[in-house]
Amino acid sequence: MFKGAGKLLPTPVFVGSALVGAFGFAIISKDRIGGEPYRDDIKADGKVVIVTGSNTGIGKETAWELARRGAKVYMACRDMKSCETTREEIVLDTKNKYVYCRPCDLASLDSIRSFVKAFKKQEDRLDILINNAGVMRTPEGSKTKDGFEMQLGVNHMGHFLLTNLLLDHLRNSVPSRIINVASVAYKRGTINKQDLNCSVNYNPGKAYSQSKLANVLFSNELADRLAGTGVTVNSVHPGIVDTAIIRHMAIYKSWISTIIAKPLSWAFVKTPKQGCQTIIYTALDPEMEKVTGKYLCDYKEEKLVGEATDKELGKWLWLVSEKWTRLNM
Repeated sequence: MFKGAGKLLPTPVFVGSALVGAFGFAIISKDRIGGEPYRDDIKADGKVVIVTGSNTGIGKETAWELARRGAKVYMACRDMKSCETTREEIVLDTKNKYVYCRPCDLASLDSIRSFVKAFKKQEDRLDILINNAGVMRTPEGSKTKDGFEMQLGVNHMGHFLLTNLLLDHLRNSVPSRIINVASVAYKRGTINKQDLNCSVNYNPGKAYSQSKLANVLFSNELADRLAGTGVTVNSVHPGIVDTAIIRHMAIYKSWISTIIAKPLSWAFVKTPKQGCQTIIYTALDPEMEKVTGKYLCDYKEEKLVGEATDKELGKWLWLVSEKWTRLNM
């Protein structure tokens, strides 16, 4: 028995009230952390869009929203079975039949080149490229088919090659936009010039932060190179989002995670739908048409810090990326 407002409350009633209160607080917290949805009903009719990693998570919600707004969406994914399942969901919901699954494994330079070749046979323009796919904290020894450390290879090198191979179509479609999905983790990142591929010393967290810093440096350097062309390039931090990207983190594989960590963290992370809102804004909003070389979070530009401000480092990374991806071959 517990005292409350001068009366004795049975234990079950007290506990029930506490649980209801806690649940209500969690709902309010999640809505607040999730931020305001992008409410402008801007259409994307006639626009051709590519979204990488669009079979799950943020990419799925981004592709879904763009399809709902009338875009022709190419879902560039590694897992075709999962991609087709998602595509069917999107088409049935949006009634937009112009949603396509196309194989594109960002851990394979050959797969990327094949995707681009097939895409260019079907389309003569590209209005929006959203480089969303990514991996995080992959196990030691994880390599792409071309021998790159997996996080650097997928998160940066793969998107570097894909974007450069599509630049002619983006230039033919101006005003066009490139959005690179980055992460606040870039602030902890450093570009290890002596061991960029983490061959000597591998730390999954540091390798991830390096890859996210590479996303930002790539965005900034590409924005400089495309200045005045009508093609804009921006990077977006979607927030801390509950997606499958965390699958390699040890804490999320344990019973502690299932029983304690996930329920407690639920109220403090965004849903994939919440996470895609700033991406949609950056891709479609008229006020972003001429904005380039920026890093955005929750619709606002954030000032870059650390190595992300080093233009010479960005130029160095570009040259290395050109060589490693055999861009000019």
